[in-house]
Amino acid sequence: MIRTWRFALIAATAIASAAAHGQERAAAAEPDLAKAQQIVTQICAACHGAGGNSAAPVNPNLAGQGADYITLQLAHFKAGVRVNATMQAMSATLSDADMRALGAYYAQQKPKGLAAKDPTLVKTAQQLWRGGDAANGVPACAACHSPTGVGTPKNYPRLAGQYADYTYAQLKAFKAGERGADAAGKDVNGRVMTAIASKMTDEQMKAIADYAAGLR
Repeated sequence: MIRTWRFALIAATAIASAAAHGQERAAAAEPDLAKAQQIVTQICAACHGAGGNSAAPVNPNLAGQGADYITLQLAHFKAGVRVNATMQAMSATLSDADMRALGAYYAQQKPKGLAAKDPTLVKTAQQLWRGGDAANGVPACAACHSPTGVGTPKNYPRLAGQYADYTYAQLKAFKAGERGADAAGKDVNGRVMTAIASKMTDEQMKAIADYAAGLR
């Protein structure tokens, strides 16, 4: 009887300990949104706006962007995989937890949305977005960025409501090998875009950028 009681006590203690550790791990994994908001106020808002809606086309809108995608890009900036002097400096002091929290924070913000500005580009853009350009090996944008442009959170960004100027600039950077071509090959998804953009004409890049801005 005593042995049975001792075994039950040991088992109960082990279960309680495991549960406590599980709760601690869950708490540690939970994004600290309060810390994220503090970082946004002190650092990010100047360029991306307090709610992730940038006031200038040169700086991307982050509101509604996938949490995993933002976290990954911040990690790439910090590691030098993605090169941008401003963002590398901003990300240098961020911890892994900070980057996860910022991703979660911006993912919860509401995008204001934009509109396409050039109606002459719509036909070209719709064809590319929905069906690609088979003759030149350009796949449909919707395959990775979704029909509505919300993206695939970890790998491919939300383009809906993004500034056309910014999207166009990124496509040009991919095509020129200025993005997605790190020597170590760590930007796997960036390499995918480098290969795609290399086959796109300048007109196609402008059309897609303008079209995506108006997606909802």
